[in-house]
Amino acid sequence: MTLFVDTSVWSLAFRRDSIGGAPQVRRLYEALTGGEPVYATGLVLQEILQGVRGPKAKRQIPERFAEVAFIVPSRSDHVNAANLRNDCRRRGIQVGSIDALLAQLCIAHSLDMLSTDGDFEYIARHSPLKVWTAPII
Repeated sequence: MTLFVDTSVWSLAFRRDSIGGAPQVRRLYEALTGGEPVYATGLVLQEILQGVRGPKAKRQIPERFAEVAFIVPSRSDHVNAANLRNDCRRRGIQVGSIDALLAQLCIAHSLDMLSTDGDFEYIARHSPLKVWTAPII
């Protein structure tokens, strides 16, 4: 399984000194320490940087992201994200433009979305998006 990590998980991971209670943060930690590929995109980094305070954090976060592979959306990714968003809207599901693009990147690159944002679960019900879920113990 190859993961695309959403802003919600990175935000939780950067706020805590330990792995924390969220299973998504533990999964991210396992992937990073286990050498699994982890993907993001520039919008995710931008969202994280927009939410941090202090010059130290603003320096450290881009350094930490140096290990994360970035996907650059293509023209067709943007077209397909708009189609995905419109299809969800017709089904009564409100999806933001950024979430639609992130979902589309996962679909196009066969990545599992790692997120704490429940909107991706709704998108997955009506599209080929795969969302990582914690194993039931």
